[in-house]
Amino acid sequence: MPKAPSPHYPITPSPQKAALFLDRDGVINIEKNYLHKIEAFEFIDGIFELCQKYQDLGYLIVVVTNQSGIARGYYSEADFAVLTAWMIDAFKERGIDITAVYHCPHHPDISGSCTCRKPEPGMFLEAAEKYEIDLGHSILVGDSERDITAAHRAGVKEIYLLSKEAQKSEATKIIRSLSELV
Repeated sequence: MPKAPSPHYPITPSPQKAALFLDRDGVINIEKNYLHKIEAFEFIDGIFELCQKYQDLGYLIVVVTNQSGIARGYYSEADFAVLTAWMIDAFKERGIDITAVYHCPHHPDISGSCTCRKPEPGMFLEAAEKYEIDLGHSILVGDSERDITAAHRAGVKEIYLLSKEAQKSEATKIIRSLSELV
């Protein structure tokens, strides 16, 4: 009868997780300048189906969003928190768990430079460290080249630009609607 391994043998660590990274404005909701009120928030067609698909595949869902309206004084961190909690609840009502929402409240002309404002990769790297995310097997859906650049800098390999107009991008692929990924 084979002996059980002794306790000093190395234990194989659990594999890292992949994430579906999403920009907020323009991917989760229709882009409206400095959106911070629940009544103005409109979900983009296909966002719930996209998130459900990737959640079912075992991906964590992480939102990474620049929110310079905070630095500009258009709304507060508290306003952002209220809207974010409401958004997370809307996903929860549909059986979708948002693992985390990272936001950059800075603007270089107002608060100085930072490592979190896209195109910098700070939000991706922070999420990867906290949740043991394998960035090389993760996905980003963004709507600007800032999103695409940040994901590349973080080491994300599968990157989609959601745009009706773009003809070229550093993204893996330009998509015209979220349904292309479902």
